[in-house]
Amino acid sequence: MNSLGKTLLRFWNSSIGKKLIVAITGLMLVGFLLGHMAGNLLIFQGREDLNDYAEFLHHMLHGWGIWFARIGILGAFVLHIVATVSLVQQNRAARDSRYSCDATVQAPTSSRIMIWSGLTVIAFVIFHIFHFTVRLDPDLAAMKDPSDPARHDVYGMVIAGFQNPLVVLFYIVAISLLCSHLSHGIASVFQTLGLRTVKTRVAIRNLGLGIAVLLWIGFLSIPFLVAVGALEEPATPAAASAPVIEAAKS
Repeated sequence: MNSLGKTLLRFWNSSIGKKLIVAITGLMLVGFLLGHMAGNLLIFQGREDLNDYAEFLHHMLHGWGIWFARIGILGAFVLHIVATVSLVQQNRAARDSRYSCDATVQAPTSSRIMIWSGLTVIAFVIFHIFHFTVRLDPDLAAMKDPSDPARHDVYGMVIAGFQNPLVVLFYIVAISLLCSHLSHGIASVFQTLGLRTVKTRVAIRNLGLGIAVLLWIGFLSIPFLVAVGALEEPATPAAASAPVIEAAKS
C-alpha cells in the first residue's frame, strides 16, 4: 500500500476522521435536500414549469449531469451511514466496563428509537427511488406530458403517486423522522467542524431546527395537499368544453 493509501486508512480508522466524514457528507445531503425540495415545489407553478425543470435535469451535460449527481449523493449517503455506524461501534468498544451497567439501564430506549428511525429513513430512500426515479409502477412510468408527448409527465406522476393514502402516510412518518434527525445532526456538524461555541450554540440550534421545519413543510406539503384534493390534475380543455358542447346540442 502506498503512502496515500496508508494516510487515508489512518484517517478512516481515527474517530476524528469518521466524524469529519459524517459532517461533510451530512452537509452534502442537507444541501441536496434543500435543492430537491426547491425543485419539487415547482409543482405549485404548474405542469409546464415542473416538467421543464425535470427535462433540464435529465439533459444537463448531455444526460451525464444527473448521473454524476445521483452517484455523488448516493455515495455520500452510503458513506454517511457506514461512517456513523462504524463510529458508534468504535465508541461502544472504547467504553469502560464500569459503565456497562449504566448503559444497560439507560441506552435501550434511545438505541431502539435510533435503530428503527434509521431503518425507516433507509427504507424510505429506497422506496422513493423505486417510486419516482426507477418508476416500477408501469402506470407512473407511462405518463406523458399532454402538451409534449415526447417527455415524461412528472407533474401527473406526482399527483398520481400520492393518490394512495398508505404512501402518503409512509412519506409523513419517514420525512418526520428524517427532519428530527436533521434538527440535531446539523448542530453536530458545526460542533465537529469547530464552529459551535458558547456564543453561537443557540443560533446554531435554531438554524438546525429552522432547516428541519422548512424541509418538513416543503416536502410534506405536496403529498398532504394531494391527499386532501387541494392539489390535483387540472381539467383538460376537451373535458372542460364538453359540458358546453352538450348544452349547445340540447
